[in-house]
Amino acid sequence: MLLGFVFVGLIILADQLIKMQVVNYIKTVGEITIIPGFLNISYVENRGAAFGFLQGFKYFFIIVSLIMILAFIYFIFLKKINNKLFLAASILIIGGGIGNLIDRFTLGYVIDYIKVSFFPPVCNLADYCISVGAGLLLLYFLFFSQEKENLNSETI
Repeated sequence: MLLGFVFVGLIILADQLIKMQVVNYIKTVGEITIIPGFLNISYVENRGAAFGFLQGFKYFFIIVSLIMILAFIYFIFLKKINNKLFLAASILIIGGGIGNLIDRFTLGYVIDYIKVSFFPPVCNLADYCISVGAGLLLLYFLFFSQEKENLNSETI
């Protein structure tokens, strides 16, 4: 489990370091092209949820983010869910959630910077971590969440 905390910390650190670099080098120029026609790095102040949805609900997102982070911590430590897929999803969601929470608390908005041609909203590393974590969580609930219950019922 200690390794999980290390990964959460690495996600937060990477997210904040990249955002710092975007503020220092991209904010003044607005946008740079990394792969023409595919990937740009852009500076956007996102006052909404992931990918720019629901602008202007800062306190709502802070509260929901805190509740979700605490819920994952509860399920990991008190419910002792130790399925690797669930833990990977939790690490990504917690790390991404904290990365964006830091921005919301300190700036009042989230710094977004990844702009790909096939997906209109500009987002950031934390948003992608949350999205991938949510996808893994869906897989866990679809295919693995009954595993423990099935094992318990077979031993009775």
